[in-house]
Order: sequence, then C-alpha cells, then structure tokens
Amino acid sequence: MRYLVRDKIFAVGDDYWIDDERGRHAFLVDGKALRLRDTLELKDPAGRVLVTLRQKLFSMRDAMTIERGEEALAVVRRKRLSLLRNHFRVILADGTELDVSGKILDREFAVEYEGELLADISRRWLTVRDTYAVDVVREDADAALLIAVAVCVIRMAERERG
Repeated sequence: MRYLVRDKIFAVGDDYWIDDERGRHAFLVDGKALRLRDTLELKDPAGRVLVTLRQKLFSMRDAMTIERGEEALAVVRRKRLSLLRNHFRVILADGTELDVSGKILDREFAVEYEGELLADISRRWLTVRDTYAVDVVREDADAALLIAVAVCVIRMAERERG
C-alpha cells in the first residue's frame, strides 16, 4: 500500500493528513506544540492514537522513540560507524533491528529487515510538489510503524542539517 505525505508540514504544532493511494485519509499526524520535547501523534481517521513519536531527552546521540500506548515500540538513531551519512538504525522493543539507508533529505531511502525491503520512501513517481510516498511493500507489515520511522528519520536528518 502506498501512502502520500506532504513534505512542507513538519513543524511542531502542525497537523496534517497522510492519504492512501486512493486519496482517502489514512493517518493524521498531530504535532504537539508547547511540549518540552518534539512530540507527534500518528492517529487513525477516527482520531485514535496509533503511535507517539518523541524526541529522546538526555541522550548522548540524537534519538527519537516511537511508543504504542505507554510502552516503547522502537528507538530510532543514526547508525554508528557507518560510512554512509544517511544511515539510521531502528531497534524495536523485542531487539529486532531495522536498517534505514539512502538519501534521506532527498526523500529517497528504504527501510529493511535483514536485507528484505519493508518500505520504500520516494518522490520519483510523484508529480505533486513537496510530496513523497511511503510504499509499504509487505502486506503483513505495520504501516503505522513504518510511516513513523520515515517521519522520525526525516525530522532527525533535517534537525542535524540545521
């Protein structure tokens, strides 16, 4: 399933919809203003919170957590000792690791598990300006988690760029 994300709306406090490939609202990204740390909620169309994205406080390296309910689901960090500047690691609560690599700031990257493609993030098929697609490849994949990973990685790369 392919989801379309508008790119110019990544300010804290901004809310925006992520649409599916048929143009229907699939997820609402609810930016929480006036918080001590960068916080976003990914909600379904009915308004139920699916995951919460938070900037990790007091971390030696920049990191964001993805939470489901009150429990940490994943931590996203830039990969250490990588020759590629655009390489992130996602560590799930059960210890599973996902690799994120590619041209993050150009919105051309992939999320993989042990070499298997889970999601492809790209602008290359779109003519709509300032929009990129998150193409969730596996039917059994957690789309909300993969979209949250894409949002976290882009936010962290943009913050690092300055």
